[in-house]
Amino acid sequence: MPLLRFFRPRGWILLAIGALALLLALYFGRRDLLMVAIFCCALPAVACASVYLLKPGFTVKRTLAPALGRVGSPVAVTLDVHGRTPGGGRTMLVEDLPVSFRDVPRFSHPRPVAPRSLLSRYTYTLHPAHRGIFTIGPLSGQFADPFNVSSYHRGLDDGARLTVAPAAVELPAISLSDGRGHDGSHSTPELAHASQDDAMTREYRYGDPLRRVHWAVTASQGKLMVRAEESVTTPEAALILDLRSFAFGERSRAIERFQIAGHSMVGLPELRTTALFETAVVAAASIATHLLERGYVLRVLDHQGLPGFSSSTSASDPGVAEYSGIQGVFDVATALAALELNESADSPSLPFANELVHKLHEGRRRGPLVAIVGMLGEGEAHLLAQTAESTQSAFTMILCPDPDLADPAIAILRRAGWRATALTPAMALEQAWLQLSQPSAISGRRI
Repeated sequence: MPLLRFFRPRGWILLAIGALALLLALYFGRRDLLMVAIFCCALPAVACASVYLLKPGFTVKRTLAPALGRVGSPVAVTLDVHGRTPGGGRTMLVEDLPVSFRDVPRFSHPRPVAPRSLLSRYTYTLHPAHRGIFTIGPLSGQFADPFNVSSYHRGLDDGARLTVAPAAVELPAISLSDGRGHDGSHSTPELAHASQDDAMTREYRYGDPLRRVHWAVTASQGKLMVRAEESVTTPEAALILDLRSFAFGERSRAIERFQIAGHSMVGLPELRTTALFETAVVAAASIATHLLERGYVLRVLDHQGLPGFSSSTSASDPGVAEYSGIQGVFDVATALAALELNESADSPSLPFANELVHKLHEGRRRGPLVAIVGMLGEGEAHLLAQTAESTQSAFTMILCPDPDLADPAIAILRRAGWRATALTPAMALEQAWLQLSQPSAISGRRI
């Protein structure tokens, strides 16, 4: 630390007086001036040593509410600081924040929550403007001696991690598959082990209702037989996320706008993203939330058939591809916080190829398929079209700067039975979602 930071203005004044007194003592030969010089020079040195050696005994507890932030929604931060400064003086505490959070909070310490308490509590609010992973803190203070001669800047903790997820848009209900209700969310009762005549049976057990007795089997077996238990199947849906970096336009400007934590000094990498991809991420968050809240088990895959969040540094379990329920909504939002374009997607391997088709066909109850993709060439559109074979229904949103650019790919997908539409950053997501339910979104029959 530079020497200039050790002393307050009062300390420099004392050193100047000490130097002047020393010169005068040498010139006039006065012993009393020499004592003044020694005192004025020794006091700042002793004060500096005391501040540096007597470390403040602080403990800091930082609470973020909610733990998972959302873009555009406030996050309340509470700091519980327990301890006191050496000598009992006051100090200024500063919370270090990434540059995307504009105002740096400053607090005067101590501010006890009760008389004679060593606990001081401070609160402030963050307003995240971008998704990502941010380091909030550390909390630091400028500690001075009781005479305000010397000061020392010291960090009190290591900070906390804040994950900010994209803000999901509430989507209107549309018909997602044939034979379902308006929102496509009801479950289907079926036998645990299905058979053509619905006649899987077992012996009667005490308490079984008589309505489940299978009289024909009972007569042939000579003992009371009942139908096997019914089970309820949960509807399934699949979401394909296109992570090809070249499919979402240039990212030079996006690197400046979208960052995980601002400056490189935080030690976290930048998000590889573009304005188009940010729109795709919001669409993915909204559609996933829409499906999960309607009871679907959601499988999320990327364009190569891998788990959709396998490359996300914010995912709680990157290897998981299936999500369900309220926990699934939380896990998907968390994983989308740091999802970025995959540079390895520029490899020679074809997107939407056999690996993805195989993964989609692994499901026993193939429900609606939704694909959120970037710009597609004709060959890529044909590959994507074949992934929907044997699914109940298929929907796709093609991210593009101009809807006209997506017309060739949309035509190919519609001929294959897909409901397809273009989505630009300027369009409302709800409008594009509703377009998928219009007759104009599909033409012909699926091949």
